[in-house]
This record gives sequence, C-alpha cells and structure tokens, in this order.
Amino acid sequence: MKVRFTPGRVRARIDDLELAALTRGEALETRVEWPGGGWTLTLDPHGDTLGGNAGHLSVGLRARLPDLLDPAQEGVTLGGPPRVTVEKDFGPQHG
Repeated sequence: MKVRFTPGRVRARIDDLELAALTRGEALETRVEWPGGGWTLTLDPHGDTLGGNAGHLSVGLRARLPDLLDPAQEGVTLGGPPRVTVEKDFGPQHG
C-alpha cells in the first residue's frame, strides 16, 4: 500500500493482491515508527467508520468494498475529516 498525505486528506493506493486480501476479509495495515511515536493506517473490510486515535487512522470499508471491487471504478472516497481516498493501482507487477 502506498500512502500520501496532503492537508486534510489521505490517499492510499492498493495493488491487486491487496484488494484480494480485503475481499478475503483481511485488514491491510501500514506503519512507520520513530523514537517516541509512530503512525499507522488500517484499511478494515469489516469496519463501517473512519476514525483516528493517537497516531492510528482506521478506515472502515465494508459499505464501500463493492464499489472498490467494481472494475469500472478507480477507487472510493470517504468523507472526513480527514477525507480518505482508496485507489486501485494495478500495474504489471503481479500480472
């Protein structure tokens, strides 16, 4: 998963294997740690809410997973704050 931050917004780009994991009910998590702190983003296929606490942002995708699976859709956006966009980034790396 690739993550990008801009003011008021988080953009996560997932590949085909990560989308398959979400459809199997597996949460995706990315984390960066530093001395005294860290940050985590979790994409949760069973959750319904968007929320954060102490450096952890959890994005519930249950209601939006059908849209994310639609081949005609490039991704989904959840209102915030922060506004979170999850985009499909399917390249030839797994094809």
